[in-house]
Amino acid sequence: MHFFTLKSTKIQPGSTNNAQNNPQKTSKPNKMPALGLGLWKIPQAQTAATIVTALELGYRHIDSACDYANEPQAGEGIAQAIQQGICTRDDLWVTSKLWNTFHRPEHVRPALLKTLSDLKLEKLNLFLIHFPIALKYVDFATRYPPEWLHKPEANKPTMVIDRVPLHETWAAMEALVEEGLVDHIGVSNYNSGLVNDLLNYATIHPAVLQIESHPYLTQDKVLQLCDQESIVPTAYSPLGGSSYVEMDMATAEESLLKHPLIHVLASEYTVTPAQILLRWAIQRGTAVISKSTQKAHLEENFKLFSFELQHKDMQAISGLNLNKRYNDPGIFCQAAFNTFHTIYD
Repeated sequence: MHFFTLKSTKIQPGSTNNAQNNPQKTSKPNKMPALGLGLWKIPQAQTAATIVTALELGYRHIDSACDYANEPQAGEGIAQAIQQGICTRDDLWVTSKLWNTFHRPEHVRPALLKTLSDLKLEKLNLFLIHFPIALKYVDFATRYPPEWLHKPEANKPTMVIDRVPLHETWAAMEALVEEGLVDHIGVSNYNSGLVNDLLNYATIHPAVLQIESHPYLTQDKVLQLCDQESIVPTAYSPLGGSSYVEMDMATAEESLLKHPLIHVLASEYTVTPAQILLRWAIQRGTAVISKSTQKAHLEENFKLFSFELQHKDMQAISGLNLNKRYNDPGIFCQAAFNTFHTIYD
């Protein structure tokens, strides 16, 4: 098992933002497994069994979110695995995310407590701001998960933006660390400008930046920024458009699993196309989140540490970059939610 060491530093007033210049550390666990099981789009009925199977195979990193609508089932799977002696809680790294409707400071802690209750855990290893998008609050009793639309039953339902400064949300996230409910905090779907701005006001260093990344979207500058600032980058959708075909956000032809170069390399290394793509992500210095409900694919993905890509092949794969983003609110919010809201130029 490969791990990334997360920084648990407090940024001292008047110091630079680079974590290497802030040696004050906490004693909290900071070893995040490089490969995580992503729960996005796993049906509720399959979630618990998938987690148990993955943990039996050796996975120890679970990537969840309120918005995935399967955290209660994930909690069942984690509990079953612990009860069966497959692992202990201390063996596991569990990540979840703060949804857009809970950005106001007074809603951050209750949102985390709801997630902890659903997951049957006392604390999280990592809690991320899911999107730099604040939406009007929706009470748990009204609808949970709240999703994107404020009133889905309206004649023309829309997102309702709530003007909450990101620094206020981050301060409430920091309070969760201070209280001991979360070991680490970070962000997801932030661009480099927002990361730089975050570093200007954070008093607890962001441990992780989770972003869409694959050979069609290499995100080189963002990764360089993460390296400079000692932030661990985590890649989701590592197979590219494959995750979005069923949502009509990509075509089948865009699947990197079908790309000729990936197939040639898979043949040369005697591995699968998915393993090539996951290995490329790991060798670039990113943790990677993969998803499957099939035992064979889970086992296949877990074997990505059994080989190493040559430098020339890494370069060839990186050369596929098209700056093609699939998970783009500037596109899907308008198409699906009748609201234009972009975070990437």
